[in-house]
Amino acid sequence: MSDDPIAIAKAVRQYERLQSTNKLFFYAPYKKQIEFHNLGAEFSERCLGAGNQLGKTYAGSNEVAYHLTGLYPDWWQGLRFDKPVTIWVGGVTSLTIRDSTQKLLLGRIQDPDGLGTGAIPKSRIIEIVKALGIKDGCDYAKIEHKSGGTSLVFFKSYETGREKWQAETLDFIWFDEEPPADIYSEGLTRTNRGQKGQRVMLTFTPLKGITEVVRKFYEQPSKHQKLVMMTIWDVDHYTDEERNQIIDSYPAHEREARSKGIPVLGSGRIFPISEDEISCKPFEIPYYWPRIKGIDFGYDHPMALACCAWDRDSDVFYIYDCFRKSYANSDDSPLSGFTSAINRRQSWIPVAWPHDGLQHDKTAGIQLAQQFKDEGVNMLPYRATFEDGTSNVEPGLMEMLDRMKSGRLKVFNHLSDWFEEFRLYHRKDGKIVKLNDDLLSATRYALMMKRHAETDEADEHYEYRPATTDRVMGY
Repeated sequence: MSDDPIAIAKAVRQYERLQSTNKLFFYAPYKKQIEFHNLGAEFSERCLGAGNQLGKTYAGSNEVAYHLTGLYPDWWQGLRFDKPVTIWVGGVTSLTIRDSTQKLLLGRIQDPDGLGTGAIPKSRIIEIVKALGIKDGCDYAKIEHKSGGTSLVFFKSYETGREKWQAETLDFIWFDEEPPADIYSEGLTRTNRGQKGQRVMLTFTPLKGITEVVRKFYEQPSKHQKLVMMTIWDVDHYTDEERNQIIDSYPAHEREARSKGIPVLGSGRIFPISEDEISCKPFEIPYYWPRIKGIDFGYDHPMALACCAWDRDSDVFYIYDCFRKSYANSDDSPLSGFTSAINRRQSWIPVAWPHDGLQHDKTAGIQLAQQFKDEGVNMLPYRATFEDGTSNVEPGLMEMLDRMKSGRLKVFNHLSDWFEEFRLYHRKDGKIVKLNDDLLSATRYALMMKRHAETDEADEHYEYRPATTDRVMGY
């Protein structure tokens, strides 16, 4: 390379220009964004519920750019289209669309040098047709697909009403910010005969609480719907100091929605406690603290495991590891897969289990708990109960809540799956919503049976290993 500073400066400017008009090739998503993208291969309706300024719209714009151009990266495992597509991008108003999704996809079209500085490479933009009545607004754009054909992307606002969302047949719709229920339903219908059937994605911060659309994904998801939650702690572009400053700047009643993507649940929350009050940094657990595991069997929901340690001296109960997996669409056997996950985490630790374990397998005729014992799991001799022999849910939840309030229940702060359930656990009309509570149930069973927790003297010198991005912490 030349040592001429002028030549170097010129080369740097050329590279920066190349990068600014080819941003799609530089997209490096966070773990939660990758999870959201990859779920498109399995689920026809996806929602990325996230806080403000965390990258939800940025993730959506890059996925739409991939579909429009066909230029999928090597790491992509999500939905794919192998020919040109027609896509609608929805937003609250024409002005917010212009300043958000339009800019992130096409760049600032009002700037002579701004076209192509969005997710869609400049070389792939064939034509932009401006919208009437909206200064610098785009009605639709023609995009070159790698097959040689032409994809179309239209920008549609919710303010135009349901009627403007009728008639067209589409391949894909991206709803950025929460749409009204009637527009969501109408939009979903527009994709009925697309290349891949009904395919939509939503990216929004749930500031309106439990609306009809929010309920679909947060409370009552169908087998075709999937929610991914992304909090301010799931992104790397803020320091811890910046995160705390941002959270403190929000109004108290909006903090969880704006920083963690949690809809306002109000008095319906079962555990109205801040995560900061119960979370703690992982530490080396003393070998003399007794331990116990709790499991929740899964049939039409995930199987779950909570690994717990009990500091008897201060009576603090710690959740230090967890595992959750649905085997409904997995090639793994639920029995061997789940028991293996349990035994990998120190097989000597006793395991508390619910009454479901007394059920007999319809094929083998053997109790489920016995099948786990036969696989080497150290199952306790009877189902989880309190010392008086009862096993009602409410007393267990009240003990958990009382411990949270008094600082006697702590959760290692890297256990994102556990906290995901904790954030959404609530009641509706006074009744517990029994969805996405697998790890919380496993924790409750372990807490109920803590009197059976054990130590292992041979474990005095076990090695502490901090969590990694691809492995749940284990000891």
